[in-house]
Amino acid sequence: MKWEKVVEQMFPSGHDVKQDGDLLSGEGRCGKHTVAVIGTTNHTEVGVELALAMATAVLAVMRDHPGRHIVFLVDTSGQRLRHRDEMLGLNGYMAHLAKCVEMARRRGHAIISLVYEQALSGGFLANGMMADVCAALPEAEIRVMGLPAMARVTRISEEQLTELSKTSPVFAPGAKNYLKMGGLDALWEGDLAVCLAKALEHVDATDHRRVRGLERGGRLLAEPVVQRVLASA
Repeated sequence: MKWEKVVEQMFPSGHDVKQDGDLLSGEGRCGKHTVAVIGTTNHTEVGVELALAMATAVLAVMRDHPGRHIVFLVDTSGQRLRHRDEMLGLNGYMAHLAKCVEMARRRGHAIISLVYEQALSGGFLANGMMADVCAALPEAEIRVMGLPAMARVTRISEEQLTELSKTSPVFAPGAKNYLKMGGLDALWEGDLAVCLAKALEHVDATDHRRVRGLERGGRLLAEPVVQRVLASA
């Protein structure tokens, strides 16, 4: 779904979200809430410039609108895998963005993320996996690594991985599988404004991913292992 349609549905009371290259920024109004909107589009790769631009936008919200909730709109094909960006220290820029998001949370800004197109690899960490509420549209594509690439890295045949993906969401991309693993809080279907309003009213900064992954049958060992470690400490 195009970002223009997403923001129109999320903010029926109006918005001023604009696109500048691959960066989205502005604010939107949903019910009694006015939120800051920061996002990406065009399946963009997150390089040093975009990571810095998103971090700058987060800092501007903290400076100009203390406590205002931040909504990330996610559409990325991952971090930019170029020699230039690596030499410039892309990992440091990504870490800077993550630190800005965490600082915003500590200052009372709830962080809500919606994957409306695709979210791949490291480009999804700071603006998605760090969110207090992480949601996706049902048709969104979410994955760390595609099965062909996974086959090359693990030396397991793609055919075998395909069979494993039928019973284990760990091997299968897609929003529904990330929901099973607890990586997503919810799939947003129907009225996006209603979904956003509910999320804004029930923001919970506690990390429930291990518990939800166990409850949903997609990640069966993380929570039991943590409990065993805690019990033996």
